Amino acid sequence: MGQTDGVLRIGLTGGIGSGKSTVARLLAGRGAVVADADVMAREVVAPGTPGLAQVDAEFPGVVSGGELDRAALAAVVFADPERRRALEAITHPLIAARTAEIAASVPAGGVLVHDVPLLVERGMGPAYDLVLVVEAPLALRLQRLAARGLPEDEARARMAHQASDAERRAVADVVLDNGGTEADLAAQVDRMWRDRVVD
Repeated sequence: MGQTDGVLRIGLTGGIGSGKSTVARLLAGRGAVVADADVMAREVVAPGTPGLAQVDAEFPGVVSGGELDRAALAAVVFADPERRRALEAITHPLIAARTAEIAASVPAGGVLVHDVPLLVERGMGPAYDLVLVVEAPLALRLQRLAARGLPEDEARARMAHQASDAERRAVADVVLDNGGTEADLAAQVDRMWRDRVVD
């Protein structure tokens, strides 16, 4: 199972609002170790971290009271690809180091799930033994994001920067349909775990 260290590496991805976090939680409940790129992205710029100091130096005005003003930073980087690359030059090495720490904690024979929103966009599929893609209808994704406080125009703008469902399916080993209930999704995760992980 998996690579030479006996760890099965699963790449988990899907568009914003598709339900990646729910799938990650379901997999963690089955014993997988989850490395969540979004969580790590927040950790590496938490108050007092070297990452936050670097962001403060590169993007004056986005740190207030020792904390990152995410909305202010997003306003800068989403509108300007060059500034986004500058941010990624700071955060990506820090996230990679944190990912390596988590991966090193997985015992032989274990399962590492890497929750990566931009797995397809960054061509990372070949790095995994198994790629899981979570899908949900656009209207439902927009509804979920609105419930989280993200207006539809902002949600659509973020989606425009992400791969399409067809592009994700092209690299998927397993596609999970999150258009129904969480119980429906859990049943699909159980089936995938039984067919692709345990056997």
